[in-house]
Amino acid sequence: MTYTFEPIGYIRSPYKEKFGIPRQPGLIPEARGELVLVAPYDRPEAVIGLEGYSHVWLQFVFHQALREAWQPMVRPPRLGGNKRVGVFASRAPFRPNPLGLSVVKLEGVRTVDGEVVLELSGIDLLDGTPVLDVKPYVGYVDSIPEARSGFAPEAPSVRFAVRFSDLAEGQLQSRHEPEHLRRFITRLLELDPRPAYSGEPQPGRVYGIRLYDFDLRWRISADVIEVLELAPPGVD
Repeated sequence: MTYTFEPIGYIRSPYKEKFGIPRQPGLIPEARGELVLVAPYDRPEAVIGLEGYSHVWLQFVFHQALREAWQPMVRPPRLGGNKRVGVFASRAPFRPNPLGLSVVKLEGVRTVDGEVVLELSGIDLLDGTPVLDVKPYVGYVDSIPEARSGFAPEAPSVRFAVRFSDLAEGQLQSRHEPEHLRRFITRLLELDPRPAYSGEPQPGRVYGIRLYDFDLRWRISADVIEVLELAPPGVD
């Protein structure tokens, strides 16, 4: 038996590519985004009462992780990308059905100018992600303090200090809400967004992530990440 679902809306996110997206929701509270509902689900009455909740569950599609066949074993980043576990013991995007589940903070509900929009933070979703459903987070049943977390018992530790070059600092100050953007970039980089299998940093190598409307470029030296610039997309 097969089932067909259609998106109720799509995510607007600062993450414009898969590289650099945090591996779990809530790790970067400064990561803001929006869920824009689409017809026929964009009716204001569909979200009445939702503003009474602080967080929501989003069920979504890993739309850029689609594969012809699934694999029963995967390599989780938390295990260095080298050890395999069963796909159902992981949150890897490469699943029999490419469905994801994230709990994010609900900052507000906007129903103006013909749009019904959920304002979110702490997101770990790619721009354009199709969302299949929204459910309110209910603390007394959804929070289980004594739960065991397998091979991921605690949040990842901070690996690097982050500093900004003079060029990056000037570019940062010219943007909207520069201090919020600084905190967002800092939290994103200090957790080391590189793939788990990348190994030790290569001296002098420049890395990049597409965020918002710019390419964030940085390099690693010892235990410090230096933000080099916030470059226009596609500019070398």
